[in-house]
Amino acid sequence: MDSLLLARLQFATTTSIHFLFVIVTLGLVTVLVGLQTAWVITGNPKYERLTRFWGQLYVINYVLGIATGIVMEFQFGLNWSGLSRYVGNVFGAPLAIETLVAFFLESTFLGMWIFGWHRLRRGVHLALLWGVALTAYASAFWILVANSWLQNPVGYEVRDGVAHLTDFPALLTNPTLGMAFGHVVSAALLTAGVLMAAVSAGHLIRRTTDYALHRTALRIGLVTAALSITMVQGFGFAQFAPVGSVQPTKFGGGDEAQATIAEWTTRFGPGDYTPPVLASAGLGFMIMIGFTLGLLWLLVPLLWRDWIIRLRFPLWLLLLALPLPFVAAILGWIAREVGRQPWIAYGLLPVDQAVSPVGAPVMLTSLIGFSLLLGTLAVTNWVLMARHAARGALDPALGRPPGQPLHLRTEPTFA
Repeated sequence: MDSLLLARLQFATTTSIHFLFVIVTLGLVTVLVGLQTAWVITGNPKYERLTRFWGQLYVINYVLGIATGIVMEFQFGLNWSGLSRYVGNVFGAPLAIETLVAFFLESTFLGMWIFGWHRLRRGVHLALLWGVALTAYASAFWILVANSWLQNPVGYEVRDGVAHLTDFPALLTNPTLGMAFGHVVSAALLTAGVLMAAVSAGHLIRRTTDYALHRTALRIGLVTAALSITMVQGFGFAQFAPVGSVQPTKFGGGDEAQATIAEWTTRFGPGDYTPPVLASAGLGFMIMIGFTLGLLWLLVPLLWRDWIIRLRFPLWLLLLALPLPFVAAILGWIAREVGRQPWIAYGLLPVDQAVSPVGAPVMLTSLIGFSLLLGTLAVTNWVLMARHAARGALDPALGRPPGQPLHLRTEPTFA
């Protein structure tokens, strides 16, 4: 195996695993903002307990997800030194903003929110969570600004063999950015909604305690998922026109694509400039999953008089649907990234010129090491989340008053 293939496999592995953490984090923090805002406004302790329960799952996912993000960014210097050298002056700008402005602020707000329970006034504590959510959205935005530039390089000029940023606003108006950001955000909300509905459905199937609490969470999760899948489909299909105009080779081999390939052949020499079949296959399967999840709207009317719980089989359907948003997210990311191949910066820098001059044995060792590390983090994350989700919301550790032991109490079960 050659170094280029190993480097691409490693980056695909790290970005895919990291993206699974991202969509859960971005979606859950949005739900948490709604739950805690409802608690502060109404004073209903039900919303406080839901905030503590889902907030604990959010914190687990966030903490373990940080490590995957750090590993992913190391890739640029380790395996893709050509990318850093040639386009680092442009590509690095939004990444630096994301790290300095968004990520550090987000972590600071989150730390204060975690340890601010019972120490800060409710309004201040809620404002911290809003800060976490807004900076999380800002973080996702700047990451997509950087990625969109790789999809469609704009606002630069090449001097002395290096790309230099000349038009910063052009990064923010990139045709590959706007709808993609909406698509990612709505996909994150869809993932959070399905996760919330599935966990609640599991408790209702098992007839655990806190029937009323899980019933509320089921309703919130299902409605969130149903609304989100509509937005996912809308933003998804809205991308075809702008992306097709700047990346004519991504969706097919029409006249414009053939003309573009002919131009590249003249500039860069003969080569295979057609994206792999994996890109179109990933896109097709993602669309199929999207239409399947659109059937969630059929379950919404069953919320009336709790028919969704009485019939029970809809609860099993929600459990079976849990993996679908995650699979669709990975397929969508594959379609976006693989679809611009063989370019790391579309029409500007081929992947074979961006890979680091590292031998295959070293690259293979790196691939195995990072894959094991990130795989371990992913498995640990899901084990911890599943364990805490199964325990229920009787008394989560998050938000427990200082010095108070675990408060075990029994409540009426659903019969």
